[in-house]
Amino acid sequence: MAFFIQHDAESYFCIMTTDWFGFNKSKVIQALRYHFISRREIRYLLIFVNLFALASAGLFYWKKVTPLAFLMASALWVMLMIIFWFIMPFLVYKRTRMFRNQFRALVDEAGLELMTEEGKNRWAWERFNAWTESPHFFHFYFSERSFFILPKEAFPVEKWEEVRSICRLRIGKRL
Repeated sequence: MAFFIQHDAESYFCIMTTDWFGFNKSKVIQALRYHFISRREIRYLLIFVNLFALASAGLFYWKKVTPLAFLMASALWVMLMIIFWFIMPFLVYKRTRMFRNQFRALVDEAGLELMTEEGKNRWAWERFNAWTESPHFFHFYFSERSFFILPKEAFPVEKWEEVRSICRLRIGKRL
C-alpha cells in the first residue's frame, strides 16, 4: 500500500494521501451495527426493552402475569435485536452505492477528500459535527443521522494516531 506524506509548514500535522481502497462487506456491516447501537435513542430503547423483558420474566416466575405477557415481552426483545443487528445494517449496506466503489482519501488541515474514478468530493473539517471510531473504521458525522465511514486499513497502522489527532483538533466532538 502506498502512502504519501507531505509536511505542511503552516501546521503541525501532515497531509496524508492513501492508495486506492475499497470496503469489506462484513466490516461495513459491523461498523453500521456499531453506529445503530451507539445512537442514544436506540440504546435507551434497548435498555427499556431489556428491563421490560426482565420484569416480565420475574413477574411470570412469581405468577403475577400470564405466559402470554412473558412471551410477548420476549418476542419484542428478539424482534428489536433482529432489526438493529441484522435488518438495518444490511438494508443500509445494500442501498448505499458508495460501499461498492474504490476510493483514495486525502486528509489535510483544510479537510477530507474522497476520490473515485468518477470524481471527488471534499469536506471542510467544519462540516463535521462529530467523529468516532469503531474497530475497523473512522466515522465522520455531519449530523445525528448523516455520516460516512473511512476504513482504518486505508492508512498504515502507524498513521491512525495522526488521523485521530487531526480529528480531535479539527472536529473536536467525539461520540
